[in-house]
Amino acid sequence: MVTIPESTKGSVEYRLATRARERWPDLTRINTRIRARFVYVDGVLPDGAVLKLCRLRYAGRANQWGFAIYRASHDDYEDSYLPTGTMTGSVEDALDTACGLYLNDPTAWT
Repeated sequence: MVTIPESTKGSVEYRLATRARERWPDLTRINTRIRARFVYVDGVLPDGAVLKLCRLRYAGRANQWGFAIYRASHDDYEDSYLPTGTMTGSVEDALDTACGLYLNDPTAWT
């Protein structure tokens, strides 16, 4: 099984936090949980509420990740397409897609 290198773990956390600061002011921070080849991404709102957003799957390259959206209705993650029409992309694309949905901002997809 492919595991995420330590350098990539740090890079992903940095890139997600940077993108959240740049694009998603409704979030106070991004939390990540790393398990095997997956990165689970949550957003924290100003009132402390935590929004599960998405799951990234490491495929062996630091700039291409599989994307799964969190489904609150099922309390699980579903492999999904990004607005680009692919199921893989950058961590920034994944964050924008999930935040566009959960923070109700469809401009994230244009």
